[in-house]
Amino acid sequence: MTTYISSSLGYPRIGEDREWKKALESYWRNEITEEELKTETKRLRLANLKKQQELNIDLIPVGDFSFYDHVLDTAFSFGVIPNRFQHLDDQSIDTYFAVARGNKEAVAAEMTKWFNTNYHYIVPELNDIKPRLVENRALSYYKEAKEELGINGKPVLVGPVTFVKLSKGYEQSQFESIVESFLPLYVQVLQELADAGADWIQIDEPVLGTNLSESEIALLQYVYQKLAAEVPNAKIILQTYFETVQQYDRVIQLPVAAIGLDFVHGNHLEAIQKWGFPKDKILAAGIINGRNVWRSDLDSKLALINEIQSIIEAETIIIQPSCSLLHVPVTKKTESQIDRVILDGLSFADEKLVEIDTLVQGANKGKSVIENELNESKNARETLAASPYRQNRQVAEELAQIGHDEVKRALAFADRIKIQQEELKLPLLPTTTIGSLPQTSEVKGTRTKWRKGEINDQEYQNFIESETKKWIEIQEELEIDVLVHGEFERTDMVEFFGEKLDGFAVTEFGWVQSYGSRCVKPPLIVGDVSWAGPMTVKEIVYAQSLTDKHVKGMLTGPVTILNWSFVHEELPRFTIQDQIGLALEKEVLALETAGVNIIQVDEPALREGLPLDRLKWPAYFDAATRSFRISTASVKPSTQIHTHMCYSEFSEIFEVIDALDADVISIETSRSHGELIDTFEVNDYDKEIGLGVYDIHSPRVPSVEEIKANIDRALRTIDVKQFWINPDCGLKTRGKEETVAALRNMIEAAKQVREEVTAKVIG
Repeated sequence: MTTYISSSLGYPRIGEDREWKKALESYWRNEITEEELKTETKRLRLANLKKQQELNIDLIPVGDFSFYDHVLDTAFSFGVIPNRFQHLDDQSIDTYFAVARGNKEAVAAEMTKWFNTNYHYIVPELNDIKPRLVENRALSYYKEAKEELGINGKPVLVGPVTFVKLSKGYEQSQFESIVESFLPLYVQVLQELADAGADWIQIDEPVLGTNLSESEIALLQYVYQKLAAEVPNAKIILQTYFETVQQYDRVIQLPVAAIGLDFVHGNHLEAIQKWGFPKDKILAAGIINGRNVWRSDLDSKLALINEIQSIIEAETIIIQPSCSLLHVPVTKKTESQIDRVILDGLSFADEKLVEIDTLVQGANKGKSVIENELNESKNARETLAASPYRQNRQVAEELAQIGHDEVKRALAFADRIKIQQEELKLPLLPTTTIGSLPQTSEVKGTRTKWRKGEINDQEYQNFIESETKKWIEIQEELEIDVLVHGEFERTDMVEFFGEKLDGFAVTEFGWVQSYGSRCVKPPLIVGDVSWAGPMTVKEIVYAQSLTDKHVKGMLTGPVTILNWSFVHEELPRFTIQDQIGLALEKEVLALETAGVNIIQVDEPALREGLPLDRLKWPAYFDAATRSFRISTASVKPSTQIHTHMCYSEFSEIFEVIDALDADVISIETSRSHGELIDTFEVNDYDKEIGLGVYDIHSPRVPSVEEIKANIDRALRTIDVKQFWINPDCGLKTRGKEETVAALRNMIEAAKQVREEVTAKVIG
């Protein structure tokens, strides 16, 4: 008879009240000491472990905690520190933060998205570095859990193939030898963990959900054969997630004790039916969705478990989330303002662990044991499904009217750009910013007072207008060409629209980590999405009234709103994306009617939503292009549409970016500036473009020379008539002084380049 046990793959680091974030930022402001930072984070780390123990999780992850990012942790454990930081103490926490955030002497390491999530990792730089084991941090956290709480935890490691695959600073021909150089270090880490008494060791290889080459699969086989031979007493769970394992039939033959498969986002039931599952291995089945917040259909989940059990012969099956719970909020118990119908349909990290335990109890003891839980779950889900949130027929009718027809602008870009140039009268190499300006403690504090009712609506509106006026004046003094209103009324670029659009709900404490200490609160798409009325017009029109320069209208695009929200699962995602596109079209046209002739519809999450399996890319691209065009194609030819993207590997999505048909695109590239510019050497791009000329994620102020070098590098490949000059992202998280100083240097660099270009033309 099969026995079922429970497991978690990782737990949110941030704390119920973002205690982790607050401690980190206090340390960076020199308000607490390093010892105080470590004391507070240890308290939180142990509390998280204790909570999972109390929720009856059998295999509790340790080592999933981080001071910034788990990939950066892995790099530091193995002495992989960028050359520009190697003169610093490699065991100092300040060196660690310098690599992540930059310092006065050196730029930060590149940051990009963790597969197709909104979590960002720091990209390791392997340039000629010989790895060595600096610290077995997994062992430290394992011992801490055992000694402090009596928990025999499950250490979590980033696997060697995934780690090197996600790194930079080497040629593809070196991939195999570099992975092999890490093997002795992994052997030592595993041996020390096994010797310390770790029953299970989780090695994450999410790269198995991507399209690996034959040589990469062969290397993976070699790696795990080597680990099994060198450390035979280490019980490894090879953990995959986010997608179907591409080479399932070969991966299940690897010499590991257990294999973790994602049954939410992958077709692994079909794979098991076709290829079976080895009798000598334990299946760790990712049954509960670790990336969404909706309550599970426990009846269907229990049926899935029974179906899996009927196919494979196993003494033990592990029931767990589909991935780390890092990607969802901590608990819904602190939510007091949201509609009860919605609240009952939610499941955050703690509630997901309860669902795991419920399924384990039902699988082990019979369905009757969990009958109350099954009924409660079913009633909550059915009540939400039948609610007015999901009964908006008008939206369906509007989408039906569009049908499958191609949506496009009235004029081609080559024709409309001439009209825009005549209308806008912008200079060569126009300067702008991406949208948001510093949200100081005063801005956030005033918003909090307003939300608590401590100041009235008019007082809050007066404050927002005073901040807008101040920053319009600052931008004019800096001589920026196209201004922004600053977005001081917005909490977050997606949550703001979630508060304004019908079909959404927002939480009070539904925070998740995005990068470093940056936490976001994704809105909930609970039903059919529709436009309820103007969302941004008042603020943009007010800002425009303060200046003779152009002020951009600022919106977040449908792909990003979808990817950065928790989306209900009753309709196909692309249908909901089109619903958002329709709602945004109404807002775009309202801005245009109000006289706004530059409108930016940001899509920073376009690439991150890509399926890991490249065979699914065409459908994703078609849907993204369609929904963006639904939002923007109805404007007049004289209205200039901008968009902005983050961390885009431009070469991979070049055609879809072109197909969006935005007049101007800005791309966040400052940490990998040259790599993206290389794309233009092999692709023709006729529209206008701004490559981020400095990194806003670091507090350092770049020099004029540094920014000018980035501009000059771009202009070797991109026509000067196409190029815009801007920071690489919004300035919301930066302070006023550093923002003004950096923008001043950016404007000066732009002036110098303009003068040089003009001189060449005259000469």
